[in-house]
Amino acid sequence: MKKTTAITIILILIFILGFGLRGKVSGEKFNSQKWKTTDMNSENDFSLRWDMMNSLRNNYKLNGMKKSEIINLLGKPDSTFSTPKTFRYFLGYAHSGIDTGSLIIKFNDETVEKHLVTKG
Repeated sequence: MKKTTAITIILILIFILGFGLRGKVSGEKFNSQKWKTTDMNSENDFSLRWDMMNSLRNNYKLNGMKKSEIINLLGKPDSTFSTPKTFRYFLGYAHSGIDTGSLIIKFNDETVEKHLVTKG
């Protein structure tokens, strides 16, 4: 009976730690220069931006940033699907099958109102 209780406690702790760390573990530390110069057509770099997303979200408060600060941090947005009020940055492969991702940043009066990461 004690062995079963110990195993149950360990599994619960693993579950709690996994849930608590969700989104906090980064595959790659965000690097502005790497982000801006990544060749999204290169097989070696095709998921680099995706791998940096957790680090970017955990270390930079994007909401409230000025448009010029976003451009300085991430470079000019992808011309496809970007407008003056919405920037889109292609993230590459999302490591879940053939899914790709995008970072979408929405502005209100030159200030980031919200941002989201999409898959698909």
